[in-house]
Amino acid sequence: MADPAEETLASPPPTPAPPTEGGLDLPAADAATPPDDKVSPPSPEARSRGFRLLGEDTSVHKALGGGKTADVLLWKDKKTSAVIIGGATIIWVLFEVLDYHLLTLISHVLIGALAILFLWSKSTTFTKKSPANVPVVQIPEDLVVNVSRALCNDMNRALHLFREIALGHNLKKFLGVIVGLWVLSGVGSCCDFLTLIYIAVLMLHTVPILYDKYQDKVDHFAGRAHTEARKKYEVLDAKVLSKIPRGPSKPKKQN
Repeated sequence: MADPAEETLASPPPTPAPPTEGGLDLPAADAATPPDDKVSPPSPEARSRGFRLLGEDTSVHKALGGGKTADVLLWKDKKTSAVIIGGATIIWVLFEVLDYHLLTLISHVLIGALAILFLWSKSTTFTKKSPANVPVVQIPEDLVVNVSRALCNDMNRALHLFREIALGHNLKKFLGVIVGLWVLSGVGSCCDFLTLIYIAVLMLHTVPILYDKYQDKVDHFAGRAHTEARKKYEVLDAKVLSKIPRGPSKPKKQN
């Protein structure tokens, strides 16, 4: 039989009691956890994001359509984006820098293509190879119909919007369109139509990706500008716009 004194010496020392604060025992988990880790900071998603140009739950990719066009504009499809930028740059250089004309360019391109195909087909007689297989190029009828239908729908929406603005149903939209057209006329007086299209292509391939990268900073400044613009508009509406007679309100549709 073992001696009780030996069992007492062999048993491990008792675990010290957790520290107390103000006479109250602290739980073991709280005592072992550092004070800095008790309350975790809120996640970025839980914080208020404030003003957003595209809305709270709308991303840049979704605002651009969310398809292949959005991938190209955001440089997710880098090969296609580079081809578009390169082609637009070549066209702009040909017509603006080198002062090329459209009819001359089309004629030279067709001359070069016909010469290459003619020499390629005749070279087979000297090399005793099978005749060159020149592919038949045709424009699909469905493509032409879809493009025409899309253009027709866009033009009809633009004409409907123009009619609504002209009838005076939305004064804020009327002022926005007037300011936009005025800015566009000023830009058009500084550069020609081709240069304007080239600038638009460059902006479409740079502004969305820059906004996607610096969205928080841009939205912060846009929110401040939006607040100041609303204050100015309220003053203008109270002093001037509210006194302008408007057209008859559009009747609501009955379900």
